[in-house]
This record gives sequence, C-alpha cells and structure tokens, in this order.
Amino acid sequence: MKKTLVLVCLFILAAACSTAPPGNVNTNANMANANKAADMKSTGAVSESDIIAKEKSGWDAIKKKDWDALAKMLTNDYMEVLDDGVHDRAASLTSVKDFDLSDVTFDNWKMLKIDKDTVLINYTVTVKAMFKGEAAPTGPYRESSVYVNRNGEWLSAFFQETLERTPPPSPSPTATQPAKAPASPAATPGETGTDVVANEKIVSDAIKRKNYDLFGSYLASDSLEVEAEAVYDKAGSIKTVGMFDASKATPSDWKTLKFNDNASLVTYVVTLPGMKPEKEYHSTIWAKRDNKWQAVFHQGTPAAMPKAAKPEAKKMKM
Repeated sequence: MKKTLVLVCLFILAAACSTAPPGNVNTNANMANANKAADMKSTGAVSESDIIAKEKSGWDAIKKKDWDALAKMLTNDYMEVLDDGVHDRAASLTSVKDFDLSDVTFDNWKMLKIDKDTVLINYTVTVKAMFKGEAAPTGPYRESSVYVNRNGEWLSAFFQETLERTPPPSPSPTATQPAKAPASPAATPGETGTDVVANEKIVSDAIKRKNYDLFGSYLASDSLEVEAEAVYDKAGSIKTVGMFDASKATPSDWKTLKFNDNASLVTYVVTLPGMKPEKEYHSTIWAKRDNKWQAVFHQGTPAAMPKAAKPEAKKMKM
C-alpha cells in the first residue's frame, strides 16, 4: 500500500512538472523537497538512507575531531557499550578524544524499526586508527546504533561495538538438539512487561532450563541478534542458543535506558567461568508489540583481554 502511494505521488509530481513552465520546474521540486522534509519532521518518519547518513556524519565528526558536532548528535542520556565496559555520554565524549581515525570503510547496512520513534542501524566497519598512541585493530567490527525521535530530531541514544571473531567449532548434533523442560509450575512462561531487567531474567531462566521453544516465544518476529561470530535473525538465535552452557553464567551490573513508553534497553555483564574472556557485555532492547513486550534486539561484546605486562628492563650490573 505504501509503495502504491509513493508511486501515485511520483506520478502526480511528474505530471505537474511536465505541464509547468520551464522556469517553475526547480521551484516545484524545491517545494516538494521542503514539504517532504517538513512532513518527516512532523510525523517522525525516517528512512534507512537518512539514518545511514547520520551515522556516517558521526564517524566523520570523529575523523575531523569535531567534538562539538559529535556531541550535538547524542541524546543527554546516551549510552555506549565497548569491550571495556558501559559508558555514559560524558565518558564517551571524553574517551573518543584519544581515538585518531584516519580511514573507515562501511558495509552490510541493515535498519531495524523498533517503533515509530525508535530505529536501530546495524553495520560493519574496518578502520585505520590509533588509540592512545597505539594502533587499533582494523576489524571488522559489528556496530549497532539506536536513533530516537526527540522533538522532531533524530538523535543517537545508544551504540554498541563488537569485534568480529572466527566462530567456535560446532558442537556435536546431540548438544544442539533443543530440549524442552519438563512440565511443572516452574516452567510456566513468565509474563514480560515494562521491567526490562525482569524480562531479561525470564529469558535467562528459559535458556538455563533448555526450553528453547519458550525462549523463542519471547523474541519478536523481526528480532536481530549480533554476536562476535555472526548476526542472527530469530530462527538463527533459536538454533544457536543451545551451543554454549549457560548454566553457570552470572549476570550483574544491570543498567537500563528508556527510549520511550514502548521501548527500553537493558545492559549487563555476564560472567562465564572457564571462558576466555570470562566477561561479556550484553544488551537487549525490549519493545511493546501488540500489547506484549518482546525482545527485538540483542548484542554481546566479549570484554577485552588484559594486556600482558611489559617486561621491566634489566638493571645493569655495576
């Protein structure tokens, strides 16, 4: 229906331009563009190309070290998740000044609509950069940014980065078979709601019980999961959730960010004994869809491995 309306509008515009005097063609086009921009601002509509342009302009500001321009792109409650932890707006704007970006290449753009006033853009980048005087890994990195409509202006509210890595070996077929929990009162599906921390604990419980059908019921049909080894849709998330042992995983350091009344973010640290690294930073976006709160996005970022201590120079013997 939307495509039909667009085609009709284009037809009408073309007809108008064909009958207008030559001197009015540019005027009509400019008026149409101005009306479109005004309509987008009033209704909150935004296109994937609009968001991609905004995201690229953020990287450009970093490259130019235009910190004032970068700050204007962020909400006051902006949150950022990197391999060294979770940062608020002030910390992000301070730490980025140690990042010297000389080149960046983008690929694999995908926009996910959270609700009418919230969208997420996911993509990959490779970079040439220095951080605190040392060469940064070139990547590729999996990047996710959330933009929210605040008083008609689309601003960045959240960013998470995960360095790509080679997928771990596939487990044996028996290990990946979805197992259903035995029928019991404890296995009754929990009801999700506005408390996104509680929602995340409900999902974690379903995973630990290996009830993957129940796990899948909490995911939106268009859900997106970003991990170091791959990006998954809903079917992929359900298929791969049993590929690691979550029984000993311990979540902590919960933080939340409310985008609006219908969408919120929760971030937390997961400690996995025996894994390298043992800590990962996880984030999930929950949105109200058809009067039910569902997980629409999840991303995991392994914590950076501690750097090996530099050997002390041997003292010369006298």
